[in-house]
Amino acid sequence: MDLMARRRSPAPAPAAPTDCPCGRGARYAECCGPLHRGEVAASSAEQLMRSRFSAFAVRDEPYLLRSWHPDTRPASVDFDPSLRWERLEILGSAEGGPFHTEGTVEFRAHYLEGGRADALHERSRFVRHRGEWVYLDGDVRA
Repeated sequence: MDLMARRRSPAPAPAAPTDCPCGRGARYAECCGPLHRGEVAASSAEQLMRSRFSAFAVRDEPYLLRSWHPDTRPASVDFDPSLRWERLEILGSAEGGPFHTEGTVEFRAHYLEGGRADALHERSRFVRHRGEWVYLDGDVRA
């Protein structure tokens, strides 16, 4: 998700949203909020993907780094202040459930950049690390 964390000057984090950015139709405080606060762990690769999208939307760097595999995790996440994450569309997933050790999620993350709408299409790989789902890497699709 390199586009999601392009290096730019620091931008203030937006206020916590009422509706969760992940698209499940729930309130942020009850949906991805508990994952971001470390109160619960993701039960599936898709849930982790959704929570990471929400973390990009609310600029939650600590959560993004905690949920990134140590072998591929960057030292920091710098958010592009001109980019606003709008909507997540899950296109498919394979494995990544409670009894799996790896999984993939294909998604389209819609954003606005300088008032122009666009989307990032990626197939992300997730693995369990110390029992918890983490983001390993992803292939950006055209």
